[in-house]
Amino acid sequence: MSQSSKSPKPPTPVSGSSARPPSVPTSADVARLAGVSRATVSYVLNNAEAVRISEPTRRKVREAAEELGYVPHAAARSLRAGHTRIVLLPTSHVPVGPLYSTFLNELQWGLRRLDYTVVQYGSLGLTGDEAARAWAELRPVAVISLGEITLSAHNVATLKRAGARAVITMGPGSVPGAHALVMDQQEVGARAAAHLVGRGHRRIGVVVPEEEGLELFSAPRIAGARSVEGAVIEAVPMSYSEDSAAALAARWRGLGLDAVFAYNDEYAMLLMRALQDEGLRIPGDVAVIGADDLLIGRLLRPRLSTVRIEMPTGDHLASLVDRAVREPSEVTERHDLMAAVAVPREST
Repeated sequence: MSQSSKSPKPPTPVSGSSARPPSVPTSADVARLAGVSRATVSYVLNNAEAVRISEPTRRKVREAAEELGYVPHAAARSLRAGHTRIVLLPTSHVPVGPLYSTFLNELQWGLRRLDYTVVQYGSLGLTGDEAARAWAELRPVAVISLGEITLSAHNVATLKRAGARAVITMGPGSVPGAHALVMDQQEVGARAAAHLVGRGHRRIGVVVPEEEGLELFSAPRIAGARSVEGAVIEAVPMSYSEDSAAALAARWRGLGLDAVFAYNDEYAMLLMRALQDEGLRIPGDVAVIGADDLLIGRLLRPRLSTVRIEMPTGDHLASLVDRAVREPSEVTERHDLMAAVAVPREST
């Protein structure tokens, strides 16, 4: 048999390659390295406020944990406490814009500072029943629903049976059994239309985004505009694209409208540019107002009038969530989250 036909020899093990994976460090290892008891390690790493531990001891424990690569076991900690520290925040199904993105980011930072773990859950396509069961599997201590999934009292009860101490809904209405953080979008539309009427405009177009899901915001905004006395409101559909804005601007003269509330600043900027490209003067031929008061709207020429939406800080809302968790009650609370005020600039 030739050398090339022989069976290959098994590779020689490299030193250490067959060794077992390193053992997982435990709280006992941290205690030994730090020279403290396991109870002290638990108090420090779980941020127990009821036990007073000196800052040098806390620092020793944290340094030992970091050196060993020790991470507390969340499930075990939850079993000891009887609940998790998870606040479940379903991800938004629609583009919510810079204003709401900033607000939600601040909320997450606020909750993190209070030692909660914020878990964003992709719930696209789920019904209320499906979402409640899926969320309940994670055993969150609180759920903050953005209102894109319609929850029922039964869904709230499902979450509470699974250990949720608080269910909070954000949106235009409330759900029995849940705390309500109400965002009155009608006021935004009413403020915009009232401003335009005050400037002498009567026939007002209101941009209705064609993107799916935004009706949660656009429907109450147009309803608010229609509530203003003296305004004749016409819905004008438009998607968030240059082509759609250009198509609407091309037929604007035939609509007989002398002003537009363009849903928000982003749609307003798109439409204003398209109207100018059609030779229409802003505000001479068409007055334009948006909403959200984005910085870029102040950089346009003419500067964009807008509706400023005043929201509470993320820390304030996080404290409301924390209180609802620490003091669970069958009595639910309603908090109005926003106020709106028209900000006149050159475009109206």
